[in-house]
Amino acid sequence: MEPTQLQYLKEMGIDVWVGRDTPPLNVDVPGVESITEGEQVAPMPIASSSELEALRQTVSVCKKCSLHETRTQTVFGVGNPNADWLVIGEAPGAEEDRQGEPFVGRAGQLLNAMLVAIGLSREQVFIANILKCRPPNNRDPKPDEVVACSSYLKQQIELIQPKIILAVGRIAAQNLLRVDTPIGKMRGKRYTYPDSELPVLVTYHPAYLLRSPREKRKVWEDLKMAMQTFKEIT
Repeated sequence: MEPTQLQYLKEMGIDVWVGRDTPPLNVDVPGVESITEGEQVAPMPIASSSELEALRQTVSVCKKCSLHETRTQTVFGVGNPNADWLVIGEAPGAEEDRQGEPFVGRAGQLLNAMLVAIGLSREQVFIANILKCRPPNNRDPKPDEVVACSSYLKQQIELIQPKIILAVGRIAAQNLLRVDTPIGKMRGKRYTYPDSELPVLVTYHPAYLLRSPREKRKVWEDLKMAMQTFKEIT
C-alpha cells in the first residue's frame, strides 16, 4: 500500500493495518494532491465528447418534470467520457445546483479521497447522479422525477460504456437497481445493471459518512470489493 493511499485513507478517518501478504492496489496517481477540510474542489468542465456534449445540452433545457422550475442549473455530470468507472449518486444539493457539478464541497472532498484510496483520481472516472436537477430543500427524489430523468442516465451509461458502476447512497442504489432493499443489506454484494452484464457495487454516500464517521471502515471494505471486481473483469 503506497503513501498516497495511506494518506487518503487517513483523511477518510480509517487507520489501516497492512499485513505482509496484503496485495497493493496500484495507487500511484500522478498530479493528485491532498484535500484538506474546508478546501473547495475546483469545478471541472465536462470532458470533451461530442455525443455527451449534445446530451448535456439537451439536459440543460429539460422540462420533463417540475424540478426545472426551481433549479439554478442542471447538473449533468463530469469526468472522462471513456471512463472505466462510473460513480452514480442521488441528486444535486444546493452547492451542486450553484456550481453545476456533482459532488462538490465536503462530500465531494470525501468522495475524492475515497477514489484516490483505490488508485483513482476524479479526472479518471465519470461522476453523475440519478437526477440532474436539485429537489427543493434536498428532499428525496419523487418516483416521477426519477422516471423523467432515467433516459438521460441510461444514455450516459451507453455513451461512456464503463466497466463498473459504483452506486453511492441508498437512493442511487435502489433506483439504479430497481429494488427497495435497505442499503445496509445491499452492501458487500455484486449486482448487475438491469438488462446488462455491467457490474454494480454499492456503498454509503459521502454525505452520510460525514454524519456517521464510524461507517467509513465499511466503505473501505466496499471499495476494496469494487476494486477486486474490476480486476476480475479486466
